Amino acid sequence: MRFLHTSDIHLGKTYRNAPGEAERYADFFGCLSDMITVAVKEKVDAVLVGGDLFHVGQILPRTFAKTIKTLQPLRDAGIPCIAIEGNHDWIHRRDSISWMEALSQMGYIKLLRPARTDEGGYRFDPFDDESGMGGHIEIGGVNIYGLGYIGAQAGSHVERICDAVTTENNLLLFHVGIWSYSPVEIGNMKPEDAHGLADTFCYVALGHGHKPYIVETPGGEPFAYNPGSPERVNFGEERYDKGYYLVTAEAGSFIAEFRKTTPRPMLVATVNLEGAANADDALASFVDQVKALLPQGDERSPLLELKLVGKVAFHPFELGRERLRLELEEIADPLHVEIKNHLSLVSHAGEADGEKKSLAEIENDVLHELIGTGSDYQGREDELVRLSLRLRDAVQKGDVDGDDLLALLDGGGE
Repeated sequence: MRFLHTSDIHLGKTYRNAPGEAERYADFFGCLSDMITVAVKEKVDAVLVGGDLFHVGQILPRTFAKTIKTLQPLRDAGIPCIAIEGNHDWIHRRDSISWMEALSQMGYIKLLRPARTDEGGYRFDPFDDESGMGGHIEIGGVNIYGLGYIGAQAGSHVERICDAVTTENNLLLFHVGIWSYSPVEIGNMKPEDAHGLADTFCYVALGHGHKPYIVETPGGEPFAYNPGSPERVNFGEERYDKGYYLVTAEAGSFIAEFRKTTPRPMLVATVNLEGAANADDALASFVDQVKALLPQGDERSPLLELKLVGKVAFHPFELGRERLRLELEEIADPLHVEIKNHLSLVSHAGEADGEKKSLAEIENDVLHELIGTGSDYQGREDELVRLSLRLRDAVQKGDVDGDDLLALLDGGGE
Protein backbone atom coordinates (compact mmCIF):
# COMPACT_ATOMS: atom_id res chain seq x y z
CA MET A 1 0.00 0.00 0.00
CA ARG A 2 1.15 3.56 -0.76
CA PHE A 3 -0.36 6.71 0.63
CA LEU A 4 0.27 10.45 0.78
CA HIS A 5 0.28 11.91 4.30
CA THR A 6 -0.40 15.63 4.67
CA SER A 7 -1.89 17.88 7.34
CA ASP A 8 -2.72 21.45 8.36
CA ILE A 9 -3.68 22.68 4.91
CA HIS A 10 -5.78 25.59 6.28
CA LEU A 11 -8.08 26.15 3.33
CA GLY A 12 -9.79 29.54 3.57
CA LYS A 13 -6.84 31.33 5.17
CA THR A 14 -6.25 34.83 3.78
CA TYR A 15 -5.75 38.47 4.78
CA ARG A 16 -9.22 40.01 4.91
CA ASN A 17 -9.74 43.31 3.07
CA ALA A 18 -6.09 43.40 1.94
CA PRO A 19 -4.98 43.96 -1.69
CA GLY A 20 -3.52 40.45 -1.83
CA GLU A 21 -6.56 38.74 -0.29
CA ALA A 22 -7.62 36.74 -3.35
CA GLU A 23 -4.10 35.63 -4.24
CA ARG A 24 -3.31 34.53 -0.70
CA TYR A 25 -6.64 32.68 -0.51
CA ALA A 26 -5.67 30.79 -3.67
CA ASP A 27 -2.25 29.78 -2.27
CA PHE A 28 -3.70 27.12 0.04
CA PHE A 29 -6.00 25.61 -2.57
CA GLY A 30 -3.12 25.56 -5.06
CA CYS A 31 -0.97 23.71 -2.56
CA LEU A 32 -3.66 21.05 -1.99
CA SER A 33 -4.24 20.77 -5.73
CA ASP A 34 -0.53 20.16 -6.35
CA MET A 35 -0.47 17.34 -3.79
CA ILE A 36 -3.58 15.77 -5.29
CA THR A 37 -1.93 15.90 -8.72
CA VAL A 38 1.02 13.97 -7.25
CA ALA A 39 -1.31 11.45 -5.59
CA VAL A 40 -3.11 10.75 -8.87
CA LYS A 41 0.14 10.54 -10.84
CA GLU A 42 1.74 8.21 -8.27
CA LYS A 43 -1.47 6.11 -8.15
CA VAL A 44 -1.47 6.04 -4.35
CA ASP A 45 -4.06 3.99 -2.51
CA ALA A 46 -5.12 6.82 -0.21
CA VAL A 47 -4.50 10.42 0.84
CA LEU A 48 -4.37 10.98 4.60
CA VAL A 49 -5.14 14.41 6.08
CA GLY A 50 -4.09 14.77 9.72
CA GLY A 51 -6.49 17.57 10.63
CA ASP A 52 -6.97 21.30 9.99
CA LEU A 53 -8.11 20.89 6.41
CA PHE A 54 -9.83 24.24 6.99
CA HIS A 55 -8.52 27.36 8.68
CA VAL A 56 -11.76 27.89 10.64
CA GLY A 57 -14.71 25.66 11.42
CA GLN A 58 -17.31 28.11 10.10
CA ILE A 59 -16.03 28.47 6.54
CA LEU A 60 -17.60 30.51 3.74
CA PRO A 61 -19.81 28.66 1.21
CA ARG A 62 -17.35 29.59 -1.57
CA THR A 63 -14.57 27.83 0.40
CA PHE A 64 -16.69 24.68 0.63
CA ALA A 65 -17.46 24.80 -3.10
CA LYS A 66 -13.80 25.34 -3.99
CA THR A 67 -12.79 22.46 -1.70
CA ILE A 68 -15.12 20.10 -3.54
CA LYS A 69 -13.70 21.23 -6.88
CA THR A 70 -10.13 20.72 -5.62
CA LEU A 71 -10.88 17.23 -4.23
CA GLN A 72 -12.77 16.10 -7.35
CA PRO A 73 -9.68 14.61 -9.13
CA LEU A 74 -9.17 12.23 -6.17
CA ARG A 75 -12.76 11.10 -6.38
CA ASP A 76 -12.53 10.67 -10.16
CA ALA A 77 -9.39 8.54 -9.70
CA GLY A 78 -11.06 6.40 -7.01
CA ILE A 79 -8.50 7.45 -4.37
CA PRO A 80 -10.07 7.83 -0.91
CA CYS A 81 -9.19 10.89 1.15
CA ILE A 82 -9.06 9.81 4.79
CA ALA A 83 -9.30 12.77 7.18
CA ILE A 84 -9.70 13.70 10.83
CA GLU A 85 -10.69 16.97 12.47
CA GLY A 86 -8.09 19.35 13.85
CA ASN A 87 -8.64 22.13 16.36
CA HIS A 88 -9.32 24.56 13.49
CA ASP A 89 -11.97 22.30 11.93
CA TRP A 90 -14.25 22.03 14.95
CA ILE A 91 -17.55 23.84 15.18
CA HIS A 92 -18.83 24.47 18.68
CA ARG A 93 -22.55 24.03 18.01
CA ARG A 94 -22.91 20.27 18.04
CA ASP A 95 -26.53 20.48 16.90
CA SER A 96 -25.24 21.60 13.48
CA ILE A 97 -23.47 19.50 10.88
CA SER A 98 -19.86 20.53 10.29
CA TRP A 99 -18.35 21.16 6.87
CA MET A 100 -16.08 18.15 7.45
CA GLU A 101 -19.11 15.95 8.12
CA ALA A 102 -20.80 17.31 5.01
CA LEU A 103 -17.76 16.47 2.86
CA SER A 104 -17.77 12.96 4.31
CA GLN A 105 -21.48 12.41 3.70
CA MET A 106 -21.03 13.62 0.12
CA GLY A 107 -18.18 11.15 -0.44
CA TYR A 108 -15.32 13.61 -0.94
CA ILE A 109 -13.54 12.54 2.24
CA LYS A 110 -13.88 9.71 4.75
CA LEU A 111 -14.01 11.42 8.14
CA LEU A 112 -12.75 9.18 10.93
CA ARG A 113 -14.08 9.91 14.41
CA PRO A 114 -14.25 7.30 17.21
CA ALA A 115 -17.24 6.69 19.44
CA ARG A 116 -16.93 6.66 23.24
CA THR A 117 -18.02 3.90 25.60
CA ASP A 118 -20.01 4.45 28.78
CA GLU A 119 -16.81 3.83 30.73
CA GLY A 120 -14.93 6.60 28.88
CA GLY A 121 -13.03 4.34 26.54
CA TYR A 122 -12.83 4.46 22.74
CA ARG A 123 -14.69 2.45 20.14
CA PHE A 124 -13.48 2.56 16.53
CA ASP A 125 -16.50 1.46 14.54
CA PRO A 126 -16.00 0.49 10.86
CA PHE A 127 -16.48 3.43 8.53
CA ASP A 128 -19.93 3.53 6.95
CA ASP A 129 -20.09 5.12 3.50
CA GLU A 130 -23.81 5.84 3.72
CA SER A 131 -23.64 7.86 6.95
CA GLY A 132 -20.12 9.14 6.29
CA MET A 133 -19.07 8.23 9.84
CA GLY A 134 -16.83 5.72 11.59
CA GLY A 135 -13.50 5.41 13.32
CA HIS A 136 -11.71 2.69 11.37
CA ILE A 137 -11.16 1.74 7.74
CA GLU A 138 -8.99 -0.95 6.11
CA ILE A 139 -7.13 -0.21 2.86
CA GLY A 140 -4.60 -2.51 1.24
CA GLY A 141 -4.13 -4.58 4.37
CA VAL A 142 -3.48 -1.53 6.57
CA ASN A 143 -5.96 -0.80 9.35
CA ILE A 144 -6.38 2.98 9.60
CA TYR A 145 -7.76 4.47 12.82
CA GLY A 146 -8.66 8.13 13.17
CA LEU A 147 -8.68 10.40 16.18
CA GLY A 148 -9.02 14.17 15.84
CA TYR A 149 -7.98 16.91 18.24
CA ILE A 150 -8.62 16.07 21.91
CA GLY A 151 -6.55 18.82 23.54
CA ALA A 152 -3.88 19.03 26.18
CA GLN A 153 -4.91 15.79 27.94
CA ALA A 154 -4.11 13.65 24.88
CA GLY A 155 -1.27 11.86 26.66
CA SER A 156 -3.62 10.43 29.27
CA HIS A 157 -5.76 8.88 26.52
CA VAL A 158 -3.02 6.72 24.97
CA GLU A 159 -3.78 3.59 26.97
CA ARG A 160 -7.52 3.81 26.20
CA ILE A 161 -6.78 4.33 22.49
CA CYS A 162 -4.53 1.28 22.31
CA ASP A 163 -6.96 -0.89 24.33
CA ALA A 164 -9.64 -0.27 21.68
CA VAL A 165 -7.51 -1.74 18.86
CA THR A 166 -7.37 -5.52 18.27
CA THR A 167 -6.04 -5.70 14.69
CA GLU A 168 -2.51 -5.96 13.29
CA ASN A 169 -0.62 -3.69 10.86
CA ASN A 170 -2.23 -0.56 12.27
CA LEU A 171 -1.97 3.14 11.44
CA LEU A 172 -3.26 5.96 13.66
CA LEU A 173 -4.25 9.32 12.21
CA PHE A 174 -3.99 11.71 15.19
CA HIS A 175 -4.11 15.52 15.43
CA VAL A 176 -1.68 16.10 18.28
CA GLY A 177 1.77 17.59 18.79
CA ILE A 178 4.68 16.00 20.65
CA TRP A 179 6.57 18.11 23.16
CA SER A 180 10.23 18.84 22.26
CA TYR A 181 9.34 18.29 18.59
CA SER A 182 6.34 20.51 17.93
CA PRO A 183 6.59 24.34 17.83
CA VAL A 184 3.02 24.79 19.10
CA GLU A 185 2.40 25.28 22.80
CA ILE A 186 -1.05 23.73 23.26
CA GLY A 187 -2.55 20.37 22.35
CA ASN A 188 0.71 18.44 22.83
CA MET A 189 1.57 15.21 24.61
CA LYS A 190 4.84 14.20 26.25
CA PRO A 191 7.24 12.04 24.18
CA GLU A 192 7.13 9.30 26.81
CA ASP A 193 3.33 9.16 26.47
CA ALA A 194 3.57 9.05 22.68
CA HIS A 195 5.99 6.11 22.87
CA GLY A 196 3.11 3.95 24.12
CA LEU A 197 1.44 4.28 20.72
CA ALA A 198 4.34 2.47 19.03
CA ASP A 199 3.31 -0.83 20.64
CA THR A 200 -0.01 -0.81 18.77
CA PHE A 201 0.57 1.32 15.67
CA CYS A 202 3.30 0.82 13.08
CA TYR A 203 2.79 4.34 11.74
CA VAL A 204 1.31 7.33 13.60
CA ALA A 205 0.28 10.05 11.14
CA LEU A 206 0.41 13.29 13.11
CA GLY A 207 -0.85 16.80 12.49
CA HIS A 208 -1.14 20.07 14.45
CA GLY A 209 2.40 21.50 14.41
CA HIS A 210 3.40 23.28 11.21
CA LYS A 211 7.02 22.10 11.40
CA PRO A 212 7.92 18.63 10.02
CA TYR A 213 9.44 16.12 12.43
CA ILE A 214 9.80 12.41 13.12
CA VAL A 215 9.39 10.83 16.57
CA GLU A 216 11.46 7.77 17.49
CA THR A 217 11.02 5.11 20.14
CA PRO A 218 13.57 4.96 22.99
CA GLY A 219 15.33 2.32 20.85
CA GLY A 220 15.72 4.76 17.95
CA GLU A 221 12.99 3.38 15.68
CA PRO A 222 10.89 6.03 13.90
CA PHE A 223 7.15 5.50 14.35
CA ALA A 224 5.37 8.90 14.31
CA TYR A 225 5.57 11.41 11.48
CA ASN A 226 4.40 15.00 11.32
CA PRO A 227 4.56 16.54 7.83
CA GLY A 228 3.87 20.09 9.01
CA SER A 229 1.79 22.45 6.90
CA PRO A 230 2.55 22.33 3.16
CA GLU A 231 2.08 26.12 2.86
CA ARG A 232 3.40 28.82 5.23
CA VAL A 233 0.39 29.65 7.40
CA ASN A 234 1.89 32.10 9.92
CA PHE A 235 4.86 34.42 10.09
CA GLY A 236 7.87 32.60 11.52
CA GLU A 237 7.34 29.49 9.41
CA GLU A 238 9.90 30.62 6.84
CA ARG A 239 12.44 28.66 8.91
CA TYR A 240 10.70 25.32 8.32
CA ASP A 241 10.83 22.95 5.39
CA LYS A 242 7.37 22.54 3.88
CA GLY A 243 6.04 19.35 2.37
CA TYR A 244 4.29 16.01 2.85
CA TYR A 245 5.18 12.32 3.19
CA LEU A 246 4.83 9.76 0.43
CA VAL A 247 4.69 6.47 2.30
CA THR A 248 5.06 2.85 1.22
CA ALA A 249 3.72 0.16 3.56
CA GLU A 250 4.85 -3.43 2.99
CA ALA A 251 4.88 -6.40 5.34
CA GLY A 252 4.32 -4.21 8.40
CA SER A 253 7.16 -1.86 7.47
CA PHE A 254 6.52 1.80 6.60
CA ILE A 255 9.00 3.81 4.55
CA ALA A 256 8.26 7.57 4.51
CA GLU A 257 9.78 9.89 1.91
CA PHE A 258 9.49 13.61 2.66
CA ARG A 259 8.72 15.61 -0.47
CA LYS A 260 9.02 19.38 -0.38
CA THR A 261 6.36 21.78 -1.59
CA THR A 262 6.96 25.32 -2.88
CA PRO A 263 5.28 27.71 -0.41
CA ARG A 264 5.03 31.45 -1.00
CA PRO A 265 8.27 33.27 -0.05
CA MET A 266 8.21 34.79 3.42
CA LEU A 267 10.59 37.12 5.27
CA VAL A 268 10.56 37.92 8.97
CA ALA A 269 13.38 40.31 9.82
CA THR A 270 14.60 42.91 12.27
CA VAL A 271 15.80 46.16 10.68
CA ASN A 272 18.23 48.08 12.91
CA LEU A 273 18.16 51.85 12.34
CA GLU A 274 20.31 52.73 15.35
CA GLY A 275 21.74 56.27 15.24
CA ALA A 276 19.83 57.55 12.21
CA ALA A 277 19.93 61.38 12.31
CA ASN A 278 16.71 61.94 10.38
CA ALA A 279 13.88 60.11 8.67
CA ASP A 280 15.47 60.28 5.21
CA ASP A 281 18.68 58.63 6.42
CA ALA A 282 16.66 55.99 8.24
CA LEU A 283 14.56 55.27 5.15
CA ALA A 284 17.66 54.80 3.00
CA SER A 285 19.13 52.38 5.54
CA PHE A 286 15.79 50.53 5.74
CA VAL A 287 15.72 50.03 1.97
CA ASP A 288 19.31 48.80 1.83
CA GLN A 289 18.81 46.29 4.62
CA VAL A 290 15.54 44.89 3.26
CA LYS A 291 17.02 44.51 -0.24
CA ALA A 292 19.85 42.41 1.21
CA LEU A 293 17.40 40.18 3.12
CA LEU A 294 14.74 39.54 0.46
CA PRO A 295 14.26 35.89 -0.59
CA GLN A 296 15.81 35.16 -3.96
CA GLY A 297 14.86 32.85 -6.81
CA ASP A 298 11.07 33.15 -6.52
CA GLU A 299 9.12 35.62 -8.63
CA ARG A 300 6.01 35.47 -6.43
CA SER A 301 5.29 38.48 -4.24
CA PRO A 302 6.64 37.74 -0.74
CA LEU A 303 5.00 38.00 2.67
CA LEU A 304 6.92 40.44 4.90
CA GLU A 305 6.99 41.03 8.65
CA LEU A 306 9.52 43.73 9.54
CA LYS A 307 10.44 44.99 13.00
CA LEU A 308 12.18 48.38 13.23
CA VAL A 309 14.54 48.80 16.20
CA GLY A 310 17.14 51.28 17.40
CA LYS A 311 17.45 54.74 18.97
CA VAL A 312 17.10 57.53 16.44
CA ALA A 313 17.40 61.32 16.50
CA PHE A 314 13.98 61.99 15.01
CA HIS A 315 10.45 61.18 16.04
CA PRO A 316 9.66 57.55 15.04
CA PHE A 317 6.26 58.61 13.73
CA GLU A 318 8.02 60.35 10.85
CA LEU A 319 8.82 56.91 9.47
CA GLY A 320 5.16 56.11 8.98
CA ARG A 321 3.87 52.77 7.71
CA GLU A 322 2.55 54.21 4.46
CA ARG A 323 5.93 55.78 3.67
CA LEU A 324 7.61 52.44 4.31
CA ARG A 325 5.02 50.53 2.27
CA LEU A 326 5.60 52.76 -0.75
CA GLU A 327 9.32 51.98 -0.64
CA LEU A 328 8.63 48.27 -0.21
CA GLU A 329 6.34 48.23 -3.24
CA GLU A 330 9.25 49.53 -5.30
CA ILE A 331 11.85 47.01 -4.13
CA ALA A 332 9.81 43.89 -3.29
CA ASP A 333 6.19 44.20 -4.48
CA PRO A 334 5.03 42.29 -1.37
CA LEU A 335 1.70 40.51 -1.27
CA HIS A 336 1.25 41.42 2.40
CA VAL A 337 3.29 43.52 4.85
CA GLU A 338 3.23 43.83 8.62
CA ILE A 339 5.47 46.51 10.14
CA LYS A 340 6.27 46.76 13.85
CA ASN A 341 7.81 50.14 14.71
CA HIS A 342 9.87 49.71 17.90
CA LEU A 343 12.10 52.72 17.28
CA SER A 344 12.88 54.91 20.29
CA LEU A 345 13.97 58.52 20.53
CA VAL A 346 17.49 59.41 21.73
CA SER A 347 17.20 61.47 24.92
CA HIS A 348 19.97 63.21 26.88
CA ALA A 349 18.04 65.82 28.85
CA GLY A 350 19.33 66.23 32.41
CA GLU A 351 22.17 63.67 31.98
CA ALA A 352 25.19 65.80 31.03
CA ASP A 353 28.26 64.80 33.06
CA GLY A 354 26.02 63.59 35.86
CA GLU A 355 25.32 67.18 36.96
CA LYS A 356 21.98 68.22 38.32
CA LYS A 357 20.28 70.76 36.09
CA SER A 358 17.80 73.45 36.97
CA LEU A 359 14.20 73.14 35.90
CA ALA A 360 14.74 75.84 33.28
CA GLU A 361 17.77 74.00 31.84
CA ILE A 362 15.90 70.71 31.69
CA GLU A 363 12.94 72.47 30.07
CA ASN A 364 15.24 74.00 27.48
CA ASP A 365 16.88 70.63 26.74
CA VAL A 366 13.57 68.83 26.41
CA LEU A 367 12.19 71.43 24.00
CA HIS A 368 15.43 71.28 22.03
CA GLU A 369 15.13 67.50 21.63
CA LEU A 370 11.42 67.54 20.83
CA ILE A 371 11.87 70.14 18.11
CA GLY A 372 14.97 68.42 16.80
CA THR A 373 13.04 65.18 16.25
CA GLY A 374 11.30 66.84 13.32
CA SER A 375 13.51 66.47 10.26
CA ASP A 376 12.18 69.74 8.81
CA TYR A 377 13.27 71.68 11.92
CA GLN A 378 16.77 70.30 12.39
CA GLY A 379 19.29 73.15 12.47
CA ARG A 380 16.71 75.63 13.78
CA GLU A 381 16.36 74.22 17.28
CA ASP A 382 17.80 77.23 19.16
CA GLU A 383 15.57 79.67 17.31
CA LEU A 384 12.41 77.66 17.82
CA VAL A 385 13.16 76.91 21.48
CA ARG A 386 13.42 80.66 22.16
CA LEU A 387 10.11 81.25 20.37
CA SER A 388 8.41 78.46 22.31
CA LEU A 389 9.57 79.85 25.63
CA ARG A 390 8.46 83.39 24.76
CA LEU A 391 5.02 82.11 23.79
CA ARG A 392 4.89 80.15 27.02
CA ASP A 393 5.86 83.18 29.09
CA ALA A 394 3.35 85.42 27.34
CA VAL A 395 0.48 82.99 27.89
CA GLN A 396 1.40 82.48 31.54
CA LYS A 397 1.39 86.23 32.18
CA GLY A 398 -2.12 86.43 30.83
CA ASP A 399 -1.73 90.00 29.57
CA VAL A 400 -1.62 89.29 25.81
CA ASP A 401 -4.36 88.62 23.30
CA GLY A 402 -4.35 86.61 20.10
CA ASP A 403 -2.92 89.40 18.00
CA ASP A 404 0.05 89.72 20.35
CA LEU A 405 0.77 86.00 20.08
CA LEU A 406 0.55 86.17 16.28
CA ALA A 407 2.95 89.09 16.35
CA LEU A 408 5.42 86.97 18.30
CA LEU A 409 5.18 84.26 15.64
CA ASP A 410 5.52 86.74 12.79
CA GLY A 411 8.57 88.25 14.44
CA GLY A 412 10.20 84.92 15.10
CA GLY A 413 10.05 85.49 18.86
CA GLU A 414 12.18 88.60 18.84
